[in-house]
Amino acid sequence: MFQKKQTILKKILKKIGKFFKWFGVFLILLFSMLLGMIIYWVIRPNTSEVNYTLSTEYWVAMGLKIEGHSHNSNTDMIYWNGSFYLVHQNSPYHLTSKQSKLIIWRSSDAISWDLVKIIYYQEDIRDPKFAVIGSRLYMYALVNFGEFIASPETTVYTYTEDGQSWKDFKFIEPYGWLFWRPKTRDNNTWYVPAYWRGHGASILLNSTDGMHWDFVSPIYYGERNDETDIEFFPDGRMLSTGRLEGESEFLFGDNRGSTVIAVSKHPYKSWTYIKSQLTRLDGPCLFEYAGKIFAVGRYETQNDPVFHQQGSFFNRKRTSLFLVSEIGLVHLADLPSAGDTSYAGVVIRGDQAYISYYSSPINQDWPWILGVISESAIRMAKIDLDRLTSLAEMKLLQGVNNDKNIELPWQEYIVFSFIIIIQNSIIYLLKRYNPLSKRKKKIKQKITHIQVILLMEYIK
Repeated sequence: MFQKKQTILKKILKKIGKFFKWFGVFLILLFSMLLGMIIYWVIRPNTSEVNYTLSTEYWVAMGLKIEGHSHNSNTDMIYWNGSFYLVHQNSPYHLTSKQSKLIIWRSSDAISWDLVKIIYYQEDIRDPKFAVIGSRLYMYALVNFGEFIASPETTVYTYTEDGQSWKDFKFIEPYGWLFWRPKTRDNNTWYVPAYWRGHGASILLNSTDGMHWDFVSPIYYGERNDETDIEFFPDGRMLSTGRLEGESEFLFGDNRGSTVIAVSKHPYKSWTYIKSQLTRLDGPCLFEYAGKIFAVGRYETQNDPVFHQQGSFFNRKRTSLFLVSEIGLVHLADLPSAGDTSYAGVVIRGDQAYISYYSSPINQDWPWILGVISESAIRMAKIDLDRLTSLAEMKLLQGVNNDKNIELPWQEYIVFSFIIIIQNSIIYLLKRYNPLSKRKKKIKQKITHIQVILLMEYIK
């Protein structure tokens, strides 16, 4: 009886040994493929479509290390009392961090910058937005409470009357609504779009003092409606763009993601809509020139049914210029950018637009997933608006095309396909060699669940 048990034990140990032998081989192969993909991501050249007829003036405003952190992001910029004011977030990485802070700079030429103030907060703080209301320069920002992935909770505000001394942050009502950029046509009434902290709804508010805001109308509801900006046409109509994330938070994105373009006449109570599938416009910054509305925002350059859907962590992303109209988005040109990028501010001086934004290093073409944990710099661009308008008119004559070409990055497909092969192999090995049937069943179910998700994303 004892010998029989020994024989059974030896067989079990032999099977376990075989399992771990092959499992180890596959893990090494998988690690090698992943390492190869990361190396490819790091060394591949940048393919930004920068139109140098619009400008040859692009420069780094703030370097990669400020106050000990190397990830600089979420910019805004305004011209007030004879100076440019620029604000941005500084943090260890793009993810939520209580070490994040806002840094305010001032410049006479947008090239040389003097530090005005570093603003700390007890929680993660990001997405600052300026507005000159009355004699004060206001700044609104979004706070996050203790989550790993940034999901802002509500809006706070501060202001200055001299550009140097800033009040302490205060919460603003209505609580839970996340303010974007306030704007006005008459310097009497300011309007601000705001989206709900749980995503899925955006509204329009107005104010006469920048501190007390009243509800005007709902802008859009559904599809994980997120960051929303507004701008005025010369005839007084208001145009809004809203980031629609779709219904999935999957790692590879969701091709139901899009940009909703809404238009309303004064008093801005009702809206008409059109959706653009060209990109999911993250971090929108709208501005008007010569009767046309333009946007600076994040452009998703890749689009396929599986790995590079709208919002995919593995996409190449750009800060780009768009024409925004009632018939859709038109991509005009990229700014030098890569990796984690966008969230711009725009100041118009005469026929020139000064644009602040941030980007991972532009000599490579990292996917977003690498950019969010790596260094990034605050960059500037100076764009000739007459040339931008001419480019927009030429693109309109060609027709609005929201069908993006599908790019097939074969190197990445090889790796992701290999991951699926590895999953199938692990399932086979578990079935063939693992005597711990209960544990085998649990692991198999988990891996099969991953495959089902991949399959469902492909079917979509």
